[in-house]
Amino acid sequence: MSAADKFLYVDRNMVNNPLAQADWATKKLVWVPSERLGFEAGCVKEERGDECVVELADSGKKISVNKDDIQKMNPPKFSKVEDMAELTCLNEASVLHNLKERYYSGLIYTYSGLFCVVINPYKNLPIYSEEIVDMYKGKKRHEMPPHIYAITDTSYRSMMQDREDQSILCTGESGAGKTENTKKVIQYLAHVASSHKTKKDQGELEKQLLQANPILEAFGNGKTVKNDNSSRFGKFIRINFDVNGYIVGANIETYLLEKSRAIRQAKDERTFHIFYYLLTGAGDKLRNELLLENYNNYRFLSNGNVTIPGQQDKDLFTETLEAFRIMSIPEDEQIGLLKVVASVLQLGNMSFKKERHTDQASMPDDTAAQKVCHLMGMNVTDFTRAILSPRIKVGRDFVQKAQTQEQAEFAVEALAKATYERMFRWLVMRINKALDKTKRQGASFIGILDIAGFEIFELNSFEQLCINYTNEKLQQLFNHTMFILEQEEYQREGIEWSFIDFGLDLQPCIELIEKPASPPGILALLDEECWFPKATDKSFVEKVLQEQGTHPKFFKPKKLKDEADFCIIHYAGKVDYKADEWLMKNMDPLNDNVASLLNQSTDKFVSELWKDVDRIVGLDKVSMSDMPGAFKTRKGMFRTVGQLYKEQLSKLMATLRNTNPNFVRCIIPNHEKKAGKLDPHLVLDQLRCNGVLEGIRICRQGFPNRIVFQEFRQRYEILTPNAIPKGFMDGKQACVLMIKSLELDPNLFRIGQSKVFFRAGVLAHLEEERDMKITDIIISFQAWCRGYVARKAFAKRQQQLTAMKVIQRNCAAYLKLRNWQWWRLFTKVKPLLQVSRQEEEMQAKDDELVKVKEKHLYAEQQLQEMEEKQHQLSAEKMALQEQLQAETELCAEAEEMRARLAARKQELEEILHDLEARVEEEEERASQLQTEKKKMQQNIGDLEQQLDEEEAARQKLQLEKVTLEAKMKKIEEDVMVLDDQNNKLMKEKKLMEERISEFTTNLTEEEEKSKSLQKLKTKHEAMITDLEDRLRREEKQRQELEKNRRKLDGDFNEIHDQIAELQAQIAELRAQLAKKEEELQAALARIEEEAAQKNLAQKKIREMEAQLSELQEDLELEKQARTKAEKHRRDLGEELEALKTELEDTLDSTAAQQELRTKRETEVAHLKRTLDDEAKVHEQQLVEVRQKHAQAFDELNEQLEQAKRNKVSMEKAKQALESERNELAIEMQTLMQGKGDSEHRRKKAEAQVQELQLKHSESERQRLEQAEKLAKVQAELEHVTTVLSDLEGKSIKATKDCSAVESQLQDVQELLQEETRQKLSNSTRLRQLEDEQNVLREQLEEEEEAKRNVEKQLQTVQAQFLEMKKKVEQDAGCLETAEEGKKRLQRDLEGLSQRMDEKCSAFEKLDKTKTRLQQELDDMLVDQDHLRQIVSNLEKKQKKFDQMLAEEKTISARYAEERDKAEAEAREKETRALALTRELDSLMDIKDEVDRNNKLLRAEMEDLVSSKDDVGKSVHELEKAKRAMEQQLEEMKTQLEELEDELQGTEDAKLRLEVNMQAMKAQYERDLSGRDEMGEEKKRALVKQVREMEMELEDERKQRSAAVAGRKKLELDLKELEAGIDMANKNRDEALKQLKKIQAQMKDLIRELEDTRMSREEILAQSKETEKKLKGMEAEMIQMQEELAAAERVKRQAQQERDELQDEINNQATKNAQVVEERRRLEARIAQLEEELEEEQCTTELTNDRLKKAVLQTDQMNVELTAERSTCQRVEGARCQLERQNKELKLKLQELEGTVKSKYKANMAALESKIAALEEQLDMETRERQGATKIVRRTEKKLKEFILQVDDERRNTEQYKDQVDKLNSRMKQLKRQLEEAEEEAQRANGLRRKLQRELEDATESADVMNREVTTLKNKLRRGDFPFTVRRTVTRQGIESDEDSESKSEIPEPERKPE
Repeated sequence: MSAADKFLYVDRNMVNNPLAQADWATKKLVWVPSERLGFEAGCVKEERGDECVVELADSGKKISVNKDDIQKMNPPKFSKVEDMAELTCLNEASVLHNLKERYYSGLIYTYSGLFCVVINPYKNLPIYSEEIVDMYKGKKRHEMPPHIYAITDTSYRSMMQDREDQSILCTGESGAGKTENTKKVIQYLAHVASSHKTKKDQGELEKQLLQANPILEAFGNGKTVKNDNSSRFGKFIRINFDVNGYIVGANIETYLLEKSRAIRQAKDERTFHIFYYLLTGAGDKLRNELLLENYNNYRFLSNGNVTIPGQQDKDLFTETLEAFRIMSIPEDEQIGLLKVVASVLQLGNMSFKKERHTDQASMPDDTAAQKVCHLMGMNVTDFTRAILSPRIKVGRDFVQKAQTQEQAEFAVEALAKATYERMFRWLVMRINKALDKTKRQGASFIGILDIAGFEIFELNSFEQLCINYTNEKLQQLFNHTMFILEQEEYQREGIEWSFIDFGLDLQPCIELIEKPASPPGILALLDEECWFPKATDKSFVEKVLQEQGTHPKFFKPKKLKDEADFCIIHYAGKVDYKADEWLMKNMDPLNDNVASLLNQSTDKFVSELWKDVDRIVGLDKVSMSDMPGAFKTRKGMFRTVGQLYKEQLSKLMATLRNTNPNFVRCIIPNHEKKAGKLDPHLVLDQLRCNGVLEGIRICRQGFPNRIVFQEFRQRYEILTPNAIPKGFMDGKQACVLMIKSLELDPNLFRIGQSKVFFRAGVLAHLEEERDMKITDIIISFQAWCRGYVARKAFAKRQQQLTAMKVIQRNCAAYLKLRNWQWWRLFTKVKPLLQVSRQEEEMQAKDDELVKVKEKHLYAEQQLQEMEEKQHQLSAEKMALQEQLQAETELCAEAEEMRARLAARKQELEEILHDLEARVEEEEERASQLQTEKKKMQQNIGDLEQQLDEEEAARQKLQLEKVTLEAKMKKIEEDVMVLDDQNNKLMKEKKLMEERISEFTTNLTEEEEKSKSLQKLKTKHEAMITDLEDRLRREEKQRQELEKNRRKLDGDFNEIHDQIAELQAQIAELRAQLAKKEEELQAALARIEEEAAQKNLAQKKIREMEAQLSELQEDLELEKQARTKAEKHRRDLGEELEALKTELEDTLDSTAAQQELRTKRETEVAHLKRTLDDEAKVHEQQLVEVRQKHAQAFDELNEQLEQAKRNKVSMEKAKQALESERNELAIEMQTLMQGKGDSEHRRKKAEAQVQELQLKHSESERQRLEQAEKLAKVQAELEHVTTVLSDLEGKSIKATKDCSAVESQLQDVQELLQEETRQKLSNSTRLRQLEDEQNVLREQLEEEEEAKRNVEKQLQTVQAQFLEMKKKVEQDAGCLETAEEGKKRLQRDLEGLSQRMDEKCSAFEKLDKTKTRLQQELDDMLVDQDHLRQIVSNLEKKQKKFDQMLAEEKTISARYAEERDKAEAEAREKETRALALTRELDSLMDIKDEVDRNNKLLRAEMEDLVSSKDDVGKSVHELEKAKRAMEQQLEEMKTQLEELEDELQGTEDAKLRLEVNMQAMKAQYERDLSGRDEMGEEKKRALVKQVREMEMELEDERKQRSAAVAGRKKLELDLKELEAGIDMANKNRDEALKQLKKIQAQMKDLIRELEDTRMSREEILAQSKETEKKLKGMEAEMIQMQEELAAAERVKRQAQQERDELQDEINNQATKNAQVVEERRRLEARIAQLEEELEEEQCTTELTNDRLKKAVLQTDQMNVELTAERSTCQRVEGARCQLERQNKELKLKLQELEGTVKSKYKANMAALESKIAALEEQLDMETRERQGATKIVRRTEKKLKEFILQVDDERRNTEQYKDQVDKLNSRMKQLKRQLEEAEEEAQRANGLRRKLQRELEDATESADVMNREVTTLKNKLRRGDFPFTVRRTVTRQGIESDEDSESKSEIPEPERKPE
C-alpha cells in the first residue's frame, strides 16, 4: 500500500478476523452507556426483569443496566464500514464506534447514507494530490473509498449527464474543517473542468476562482479559541459550467458576517486577519500613507499582537496583494480598501469624556478623529459635531442634540462595524464581477455552501437564532431529499411502503420562527416590536410568550429569568435564548449625520461604499437609555436585519431546492486541536446537531439494509439447506423460498426486483444464526476428522505390532541357525548358483521388449498425426485461396462505398455550415431580446424606486400624524391621572387607617391560631415518626416478598418454555445430523471418483507433452526453411522494383495509354454522376421508408402504452390487495399480542385483587382497634393541653403587666421593641414545649428510660426559665410581677412532674397499642406535609417582600444621600462665590488705590520734567521707577482678568447648581410619590396574602374531607373493576373464536392472491411477446382484458370479505379498547388520589412554616408602619403644594388646548388632501406597473419560444455532428478492414509458400521461381498485369481522399509478390 492508500482504504485482513467473529458469536456483545467513553462494549451475563447484568469488555467489571439503555452491537463484518447506512444495527453507539475506529486508522471520511461525515485530523494527509484527483476522476461513488473528491465528482458527472444543477452543503462547528473542504471542492473542479487545454489564456478564470478564497479568508476569517482560521461568515459559491462542462464563471454570496469582531475580541482571539497582515506586512511608504501605528496603540485590537503558530502575517499580506492582482483589482481600489481598514482601527482610538457638571460628552483629544477624517475624506469639525451633537429632526425642524459619553461611544462602534461590513460586501461584489467576466453563458452550476452548523451555547442570542433557523431549513431539505430518494428506490424495486415526508417533521419549528401571521412567529414579532414606540426587549419577550406560549415547540425556560427568556425545541435539542439587545441588533442603527458625511466624502471609494444612505436606521429613531433595548422607533423605509436575512435564506433555499444536493458534515474531534484524539460526547453532540442521527432515525423507519439476491443466497443458503431444489432457479424465487423457510416476520423484510430489503437489526440476527450453523458444521467436521485420524493411527499401530512379531520370529530363527555349520555353508553357496541370475536376465529382456513396443507404437501414432496434418494443411490452402478471391472483390466494393461516403460527407458539411449560420443569427436575435429585457427591467426598477420614495413620504406623514395624536392623548391622560391621584390619596389615607386597625386585630387572632397549631404539631410528631418507621419496614418486606414471588413465577415459565424449545431443537439437530452423515458419505464417494479421473488426466497430459516436444523440433526446422525463403523473396522484390520503373517509363511515353487514361477518367466521372443520382434516389427511398417506419413505430407505441396502462392498473390493484393483506396480517399479530398481554394482565389483576381484599380486611380490623385507642389517647392529650394552656395564660398575664409598666416609662418605639422581645420569649417557650414533646416521644419508644427523660426535660425547662428570668430582669428592671409569675410557674411545673410520674404507667400501656395506631397517623402525616408546603410557600412570598422592602430602603437612602451631597455642594459653591466676591471687592479697592498712586506719580513726573534743575540727577532712577510701575500695572490687569473669568465661572456654576437643585427636588418629589404608591400597593398585596392564607386553610379542610370520600369511591371502583375483568374474559373468549374464523378466511384469501399473482406473471410474459409481433399483440390484449375482468371480480369478492373481516375486527378492537380504557381510568384515578394525599401533607407543613414567618412579618410591619406614618405627614405637605401646581397647570392646559386644536385642524385638513392626491398617484402608478408587467410577461414568453427553437436547432446540429462522427468512424473502420485484408492475403501467401517448400525439392522450387519471373516479364510487356488496375484505384482514392491516404497506398505493390 502507498502512503495515500493507508488514509483511504480499510485493511480487510484486520476486519475479516475469524477470532473477532468467533468472539462476537459466542458472547452476547452489546453497547453500554459510559460517562467517560460515551459507550463501552460489554457482554450480557444475566437478565433480571427490566435490568441486565453486563460485564465490561475492557475492565471486566460487572454493572447492572436498564434494558432500554443497552444498544446492540454489529457483527465484525461491519467493522470500519464505509457507509454507515449499511450497518444492520443503526444506533448512536454503533455510529460513534465506526467513526472512532476509522478515525484512529487515519480514515477521516465516512459515508452515512446521503451524508459524507468528515472528522478534522488536525494534521496534513497525503490524500489531496493531483494523483488522487486523477484517481477519483470519472469514477462512481461506490467504486472508490469515501472522499470529498468522490462527492464532488458524482455531483459534476450527474450535472453533465442529467443537466441538473448540483449543490454541496458543508456544515459544522467552527474548526471542523468546512472551509478546507470547500477549498478542496473548488480545487478538484478547477482541475477537472478547466478549459485551459483549448484556451490561450491558460486557465485565468480557474486561477481567479482559486485566488478568491485567500482574499475572503483575509477579510472574513479570524482566530478563535477553537480554530486558528475560523470563517466568521457563511458563503455560497456558485460555479457556472457551459454545455461541454468547462468553467464559465462563478458567483459568491455571503451570510451573517460577525462584524462585532472588528471592535472587540474574547481572550486569546484575534480580529479579522487583514488587520494583522496590514500592520506587519505594510512598508514604510504605505504605513505613512495609512497613518499606521503599533499594535498596542489600537483599542479595537483587544489582545494586541496575537500570533498564530506556523503562520507569517507578512508573507500572507504579500499573498493577498498578489491575489488582488490576479483578480484584476486596480491599485487605487486596493489602497481604498486598506484605508478603510486603517480608519476602522483609528475609530477605536477616539476617546470621549464626560463634562464636569453635565452628562454631555466631549472629545479632549481629536488626533484620532483627524486621522479618520484624513483617511475617509471628511471635514474634522463636521465629523466631531456629527458625533458629539448630531442634528435630529423634531417635527419639521432640525435640532442639535448633545450626546452622552455612552451614546457617542456606541455611535462610533456602530460606525466602525457598518464601514467594515460595507467594505466586505463591496469586496464580494468586486470578486463576483471579476469571476463573471466571460461572455459564455452557463448551462448549469454547482453550488458550494459553507455555513456554520447548529449552535447551542450557555447564552444564545439573536445570531444563534439565525444560524439555528438556517440549519432547521437545511435539515428539512435533507429530510425531503432523503424521502424522495427512498421513494424512488422503493418504487424502482416495486416495494409496498407507506411513504412519509420526513421534511414535514421540522415544519412546526420553522413556522414558530418565520411565520408572518396568525399567530406571528418570533422574527415577525421582533420586526413588529421594532416599529412600536417605547418597545423594549422585555415587552418583546412578553409578546412572544403571549402569542406562542401554547406552541408545541416553544417552552418557558427552567433557568432563572436572568439567564434565559424563552426556549425553542429544535431537531438537535432544546435551546434557551436570552433576548438582550435583540431590538437593537435587529434594527442595526447608525448615526445618519456621519453617514451623510461619508456619502459626500472626497474619497470616491468611501462615497461609493455609502451610496444607500436613505436606507439607514438613524440613531434619532433609537433613543439610547440606561435600560438596554429600550427603543423609541419611528416608522420609516428601513429593512430590519431579520427581514433581510429571511429573504436571503428564502432565495438560498429556493436555489438549493432546484438543485440535487450533496451533504458534507464536518466534525471537531476535540477542543485541544490534537491529532488522533477523539472526545465521544463532543462527537455525539455534533452528530445530533448536524442531523446525522436524524438521518439514521429516518433510515430506521424504512428498510436500511439491502442485499442483492445472489449475495443473499450465497451467504445465507447455509441456514436453509433443503429449501431450494436442485437445478437452476431464478435468484428472486430462491430468496423467497429461503425467507419462507427462515420464517421471518413479513414486516421485517421486502423483496424487490433485484434486492432483498431488511429492517434494522435483521441482518445481525441472521449473522448470529449463520455463525451458530457454521460452528456446528465445523465441530462435526472436526469430530469426523479426528475419528478418521484416530482410526488410521490405530490401523498403523496394528500393522506395526504384526511386523514386530514377524521380526521377532525371524530374529529368534536366525539366533538358532547362525552357529549351525550347514546353514553357514548354504549362505555361502547360494550366491554362486546361476539359477538366480537367469531370472534377472529374463526380467531385463522383458523390459527391453516392452520399451521397443512402446517406441513402435509411438512412431505409428506420429505417422498418423503427420498424415492428418498434411490433409488439414491442404484443405486450409484451398480455403485460403477462396478467401483471397472473395476479399479482392470486397476491396473493390469498399472503395466504391468510400467514394459515396466522401460525397455524402461534403453535402453534410454544407448543411452544417448553413445550420451554423442560422444558429449565429438566432443567437444575435436572442442577445437583442436580452438587451430589450434589461431595458424593461431598468424601467421597472425606476418605477419601483419612485413608488418606494412616495411610500416613504406617505409613511412619514402618517408617523407625524400618529405622534401628534399620541401627544394630545398623553396630555389629556396626564390631567386625568393627576385628578385621580388626588382623589386616590385622600381615599387611601382613610383606608390605611382602617386597615391598620384591622391588621392589628387579625395579627392577634393569627398568633393565637399559630400557637394552638404548634401545640398540636408537637404532640403528634412523636407518634408519627415511630409509626412511619414501622410502616416503611413492613412495606419493604412486603415488596421484597412480592418481587421474589414474581421472579420465581417468571423464571418457572421461562424455564418451561426453554425446555420445550430445547427438546424441539434436539430433535431438529438429530434429523440434521442424519442428513449430514448421508451427504458426507456421498461426498466421499465423489472424491474417490474424482481421484481416479485425475490420475487418468495426468497420464494423458504426459503423452501430450511428449508430442509437443516433437512438434517444437519440427517447427524449428520450418523456421530455418522460412528464413531461406525470405532471402529469396527479397531478391525477387528488387527485380520487381526494377521492372516497375521500366513500366512507368513505358506508360508515360506511349500516347495510346494517355488516351486510355482520359477515357477511364470520363468513365469515372460518368460513374460518379450515376452514383450521385442513385444516392439521391436512395435518400428519397430512405425518407419514405423512415416515414413508414415512424408511422408503424407510433402505432406500436400507442399499443404499447395501452398495454402499459393496463399493466399499471393491474399492478396497482395487486399492490392494494397486498397492502390490505399485510395490514390484516399486522392486525392479526397485534390481536394475538393483545390477547397474550390481556391474559397475563388478567392473571396479575386477579392476584392483586386477592391481595387487596386480604389487606383491606386486615386494615379495617386494625382501623377499628386503633380508633378506640386513639380516642383514649386524645382524651389524655387534651388533658395535658389544658394544663399547658393554663400555664401559657399565666405567663401571658405576667408579660402584659411588664409591658404596661414599660409603656409608662418609654416611647412608642420602645413599646414595639418590647413586643418583639416578648415574641422571642414566646418562641423560646415554644422550643421548650417542642423539647417536652420530644421527651414524650422517647418515653413512648423506650419504657425503661421514660422517667430519666422526664427529669432531663424538667431540668432543661428550669434552665430555660432561669434564662427567661434574667432577660425579664434586664428588660423590665426590678419588676416584682415577673418574680411572682416565676413562682407560680415553678409550682405548676412541680405539679406537672408529679402528674408525669403518675402517667408513666399509662404510657407503658400505650406502647403495646402503638402498632395499631399507624394507619390513622399516616393520614395525620399527610395533613402535616400539606401544611408544611403551605408554610414554605408563605416563607418564599415573605422573603420576596423583604427583598423588595430592603431594595426600596436602599433606594430611598441613596436618594437621600444624593440630595444631601447636592445640598452640601451647593452650600460650598455659594460660600466660594461669596469669598470670590469679597476678594473681588478687595482687589477693586486695591486697583482704585493703585490708580490714585499712578495719577500722583504722573503729576510728580510732570513736575520733575518741568523743573529742569534736578533732571540730570535722577533721570535714570525715574525711568527705572516708571518701568517697574508699568510692570505692576500689567500684572494687576492680568490678575483682574483672571478674577473676572473666575467670577463668571462661579456665576455659571451657581446657575447650574440652582437648575440641578430644582431638578433634584422634582426627582425627589416624584420618587417620594412613587414610593408612596408602591408602599400602598404592597400593603394591599399583604392583605390579599393574609386573605389567601385563610382561603387556603379552608380549601385544605375541604380537600381532606374529599380525600376520605375518594377513598370510599376507590373501594367501590375496585369492585366494579373486578366485574369488568370478568366481562373482559368472556369477551376475550368470544374474540378468540372469531379470530380462528378470520385466520381460516385469511388463508383462503392468500391462496387466491397467489393464484392472481401467477396469472399476472403470465400476462407480463405475454406483454413482452407483443413487442415483437403486432398480430399476436391484439390477440393477447383480448386475453388480458378477459383476465382483468376475472381479476376484478376476484378483487370485489376479496374486498367484500375484507370489509366483513374488518367490521368484526373493529368490533373486537372497540371492546378491548373499552376494557383497556376503563382500566387506565381507574389506574389514573388511583394515582391522582395518591398525588392529592401527598399534596395535602406538603400543604400542612407549609402552613406551619408560613404561620411562623407571618408572625415575624407582622412585627416588621409594625416597625415600618411607624416610620411610614412620619413620612406620610411629610408627603401630605408635598401633596398640598402639588394640588396648587395642578390647578395652575390645568388653566394653562386649557389655554394650550384651545390654541393647539385650531392649528392642528388646519394641518390635518391639508395632510388629508395630500394623502388623497398621493393615493390617486399610487393607483395610476400601480396600473402602469401592471401594464409593464404584462408587457414583460409577453416578452418573456417570446424569449422562451425563441430559446426553445434555438435548443431544437442545437439538438439537430448535435445529431448531425453525431452522424458525421459515425460516418468518419465508419470510414476508418473500412480502411482498417482493407489493411487487415491485405495483411491476411500476405499471410495466406506465406502459408502457401511453406506448403510448396515441403512438397517440392529445393532445386525444383528454384526452377519454378525462374519460370514465374519470366512469365511476369512477359505480362508486364503485354500490360495484362493487374498493377494498372491497382494504380487507377489509388488515383481515384487520391482524388477523393486526403494526401495522407495516397502516401499509404503507393507502396502496396511491394507487399504483394510473396
